[in-house]
Amino acid sequence: MTHGVFQVPTAKNEPVRNYAPQSPEKASIKATLKEMAGQQIEVPLIIGGKEVRTGNTEQMVMPHDHAHVLGTFHKAGEKEVKAAIEAAEAARPEWDAMPWEDRAAILLRAAELLASKHRDRVNAATMLNQSKTVFQAEIDSACELIDFWKFNVGFVQQLYQSQPQSGPGVWNRLEHRPLDGFVFAVTPFNFTSIAGNLSTAPALLGNTVVWKPASTSVYSNYYLMKLLEEAGMPAGVLNFVPGSGAQVGDPVVADERLAGIHFTGSTGTFQHIWKSVGNNINKYKQYPRLVGETGGKDFIFVHASAEVDVIVTAILRGAFEYQGQKCSAASRAYIPKSLWKQVEERLVAELAQVKMGDVLDFRNFMGAVIDGKSFATLKNAIDAAKADSGCRIVSGGGCDDSKGWFVEPTVIEVSDPMHTTMKTEYFGPLISIHVYEDSKYSEMLATCDKTAEYALTGAVLSNDRAATIEAINALRYTAGNFYINDKPTGAVVGQQPFGGSRASGTNDKAGSILNLLRWTSQRTMKETFVPDTEWRYPFLDEQ
Repeated sequence: MTHGVFQVPTAKNEPVRNYAPQSPEKASIKATLKEMAGQQIEVPLIIGGKEVRTGNTEQMVMPHDHAHVLGTFHKAGEKEVKAAIEAAEAARPEWDAMPWEDRAAILLRAAELLASKHRDRVNAATMLNQSKTVFQAEIDSACELIDFWKFNVGFVQQLYQSQPQSGPGVWNRLEHRPLDGFVFAVTPFNFTSIAGNLSTAPALLGNTVVWKPASTSVYSNYYLMKLLEEAGMPAGVLNFVPGSGAQVGDPVVADERLAGIHFTGSTGTFQHIWKSVGNNINKYKQYPRLVGETGGKDFIFVHASAEVDVIVTAILRGAFEYQGQKCSAASRAYIPKSLWKQVEERLVAELAQVKMGDVLDFRNFMGAVIDGKSFATLKNAIDAAKADSGCRIVSGGGCDDSKGWFVEPTVIEVSDPMHTTMKTEYFGPLISIHVYEDSKYSEMLATCDKTAEYALTGAVLSNDRAATIEAINALRYTAGNFYINDKPTGAVVGQQPFGGSRASGTNDKAGSILNLLRWTSQRTMKETFVPDTEWRYPFLDEQ
């Protein structure tokens, strides 16, 4: 055993590669894409460090070319889920007893492996199976996940160093124990980094995990799992169990040893999980910690003092990067009448230059939406808007699923600020814009606050400080991440802790110490060096 008060390396945000023409990184990723696109793989479950094949399989395809099969993955049923829970419980004592610095070293090594040896492979997997452009994959599956792993280690050290005061003759200590059971990580398709963080953040604190990846991102998540094994993650600490929500989730939530759920996904699914936990609350050995980041109906609110170029850029990037499939993507905007004509003309002109198609063609700004279900939801919404007299298609509106699930970046102007397209989350390249009278700025701020049930991200664009302050105050509870003169997307680990409230989640701020605090159960210890030997107090000696 080694002794010392160790300091982990100071975390710095991973530089983003730009994949410029003729650059070595561009040539390298293209070679990897070609190799991986030309082969099919079989993804097993990984339970207790062993590969498990159930025979119940599902295909993994390219959303931008859905006839192109990347491979198949095996799906877990109740038997495999129970085995994963047992494996997590069996691994828990030894993992808990491991010095925290050694757990940290595993994630630091994982970060370095991702930054170097595995960068192209994980980025390529995210591009192929989740239809991300190379830049969107780079900032997600490489940079953000590297940041999560490095910064979380520093946050844990900060957490452990926070200790209570001690009085004379006494030593007070605060122990941050892992939770008394296993953690269930339910991860989404849209960010490979979220999958890596939701599964490993609880593990860093000494918890063991049952990890259910989204069925539409098993491909990239499997490569993460193999990377973590290479980094030294012990068998049973992370148990990889893809499968349907009910077949995996129901037996997990029914188990009395469930200690916590780390979730990112739809609001409806999280509410169902919460209700199921509530129905089982008397069965658990402890109250499970529920941490969830769910939906959003994120806004851009424009004041008349804002600049047209800033508005257009914020809308185009905020609404349409990664096909609008970000929880933080802008999907409603409020623009003053005095600016609308200029904004509309410029936005339409810029969108005409946006290319959509196969992400292996680096000239494309957008790929396809994730699957046929998402395509159908978006097409139905756009078709309904076309038939609605209260809506006007400003740009886009085309949908084509013949080769890939492609939906054009679509802008809808709505006359009613409470229109359904201003309230409903579609999770795709669709933004609704309401044009308001300049004089009704304050009134429209109040409308923005009450329009949607969500409160994840939002932005105000303004060069008038008084108007900016008014928006900050009026929209205080509408967004957990609020942006001033910027798009409402792109939170960076260690800089903008991420999460929202209302129907958007529990606001436990991934990318900060606040999230890690949720995966510990504190024990206070008081040690008295010379204990009292007399029970009588001095005040008893005189009447």
